[in-house]
Amino acid sequence: MVKTQIIDQLISPEDLLETFIEETHGIVDAVLEDGSNPDAVYMIEHHLSCTDLTTLEKATVACFNKGYEVTDHEELILEDGSIILSFDVVIEMNLDEDAIIDDIDDLLKLAQSFSINYDGWGTYPEK
Repeated sequence: MVKTQIIDQLISPEDLLETFIEETHGIVDAVLEDGSNPDAVYMIEHHLSCTDLTTLEKATVACFNKGYEVTDHEELILEDGSIILSFDVVIEMNLDEDAIIDDIDDLLKLAQSFSINYDGWGTYPEK
């Protein structure tokens, strides 16, 4: 899976979006350079996380209510031993950078409204 991950509460929302836009260009280029089919339908997984289950559940419901497909919550143990909770928003779509960036912008705003992390997105190569 090719993905990006940035968790930084100190960066402005505008700068964070710009960082994700740059990362999106890099991910799409890498996927296509690896020989993936540019016309295929890809499973795009946007990653969201936090440490509070109640907040994560509220954000999951908000994503679902916006029409997104969401995965079950997962518990992840970080290198430092701390635990975060996460879920993915899954979208099947062509590898369209503008559409991906629109989803990033939407999900980043949603994440910020719940004070959770938008951790980036990833996809798998398609033939």
